[in-house]
Amino acid sequence: MSSSSPFALLANATSVPWGDVPEWPMPEFRNITAAELDRGARLCAWFGVPEGDATRVVAVIAFDADNTLAVGRSAPTSGGYPALTTSHPQAHMFERELWEQHGLDPKGHPWLKPVRGSAGGAPAMADFFRVDGREVHEVAVGPVHAGIIEPGHFRFQCAGEEVLHLEIALGYQHRGIERALHGGPRRGTASQMEVVAGDSTIGHATAYASVTEALSQSEAPLRAQWLRALALELERLANHTGDLGALANDVAFLPTASACGRIRGDFLNLTALLCGNRFGRGLVRPGGCRHDLEAPRLARMAERLETALADVEQATAWLWDAASVRGRFENVGTVFDRQASDLGLVGLTARACGLVRDVRYDHPAGWYRLSQAPVAVWPGGDVFARARVRWLELQRSGEYLREQLPASAEGAIMQELPPSCPETLAVALVEGWRGEICHVAITGADGLFRRYKIVDPSFHNWIGLALALRGQAISDFPICNKSFNLSYCGFDL
Repeated sequence: MSSSSPFALLANATSVPWGDVPEWPMPEFRNITAAELDRGARLCAWFGVPEGDATRVVAVIAFDADNTLAVGRSAPTSGGYPALTTSHPQAHMFERELWEQHGLDPKGHPWLKPVRGSAGGAPAMADFFRVDGREVHEVAVGPVHAGIIEPGHFRFQCAGEEVLHLEIALGYQHRGIERALHGGPRRGTASQMEVVAGDSTIGHATAYASVTEALSQSEAPLRAQWLRALALELERLANHTGDLGALANDVAFLPTASACGRIRGDFLNLTALLCGNRFGRGLVRPGGCRHDLEAPRLARMAERLETALADVEQATAWLWDAASVRGRFENVGTVFDRQASDLGLVGLTARACGLVRDVRYDHPAGWYRLSQAPVAVWPGGDVFARARVRWLELQRSGEYLREQLPASAEGAIMQELPPSCPETLAVALVEGWRGEICHVAITGADGLFRRYKIVDPSFHNWIGLALALRGQAISDFPICNKSFNLSYCGFDL
C-alpha cells in the first residue's frame, strides 16, 4: 500500500535529505495528504517550518500494515487552505496548533481556537461550545485541582447529571520546549527531553536519541539498545501498576489501591537499580546509554522483578474478582472503535477499542527489531477495557523482561556520533507507556535543528476523553479521566 505513495518513504528511526521530501502547493498538498489517509495511512505529525515570511507544512504519516513511514511538505505558504479536519477528524488538533503557531487558517475547521496560547486572559480560553436548553447547565472544573494533579480546565454542558458535551482547555503547563530546541542540540537538550513528560522520561529520551542518531547516519551499540528496551518496559510496568491502583482508589477498592501504590515503587526501584534514578533520568543519551548493567545487578534485577510481578498479579486478581469494581468499570466512558480510528487515537486507549496499534509491532526500531513485544488488545472501549489492557501489558511486559534479561548483547554501551547531516529530516517513533511518541527533527545547512517537533500520545488522545464523557453521569468524570491518565505537560510543549 505504501509503495505507491507520492510521499518520501522511510523506516522508523531513519532520515531523508530535506531536498528529497516531495513538495506541492498547499491546496494540492492538503488533497494528497487526504488521499493518503483515505488509503489507510495515519497522521503522526502535521506542523509548520518557518521560511521567511511564509511557512512550509510538513506531514508525517504512518502505513502501519506496511511498517513504513512517509513524509511530504508544502511549498512556502501563507494565509489559509481548505481544512483537512472536515474530511479527516484526526487532523483537528494539529490544524488548530498550526494556526496558533504560524497563522495558517484551515478554512472550514469546525472549532478553530487556541490549544495552548493565551486568549481572553488565560491559556486556551477562547469561546467554549455551549448547548442551549432550559434544563441545560454548565459546570466548570479546574484548572486548579485537588492534590498534586497538573492544571487543566474542563467545561461540561449537562442536562441534570448527564454530560452532553465536554470541552477540555489546556496550556497551563506550556514551557516553550519546542521553541527552545531551535538551534540545538545543546548541552542541556537531553535533559529537556527527559522532562517533556516526566513519567515518560525513557520514552522521550529514547525518541530524541534515535532522531539524533538517524541524523548522524548511525545507531547506538546493540547493548545500549538492549538497555533502552529494558528501561522502557520498566517504565511501562511502573505506570500501569500505578494507574490500576489509582483506578481502584477511584471506586473505593482499597486492597488493590494500597498494594499497587507500593508495587509501583518496586518497579521504579528496578529502574533506579539500572541507572541510579527511579525515573530513568541520565540513562539514555544520543550514541547509547550512560550506565551499564553488570552481572551481579542483573541477577538482583531478575530476582526483584519476579517478586514485583507476583505481587502485582495478586493485587490485580483482587480487582477483577470484585463484582463492585466490574459494575463501576463496565459500560462507563465508552469510546467506539470507529471513533478511535477516525480521531487517530494511539496507545493503550486505541488498543482498548480493539485497534491493533503499537509502535513496537508496527514500526519496530532498536532492540525491538530483534525481539518482538506482543500487543495487548481488548475490545469495548470503556473503563474496564482500558484497565484490562493495562493488566495485559503488565503480564506481557513482565514476560518480555524475563526473556530479555538473560539475552543481553555484549560490547560497548556508548559511541561517539559523527556530526549531524545538514539539510536532513529524521523521524523516530517510540511506544511509550501511554502510546506513540513521535519526534521529528529538521536540520539546517549548519547541521543544527532548524525545527524540532514533538507529538506526545496525549496530543492525540485528549479528544478521546471528551468523547468518553458524552452520555455519562458527571460523577463518572474522575474514573474516566484516570482510565486515560493523559499528560498535561506532555501536551503543553
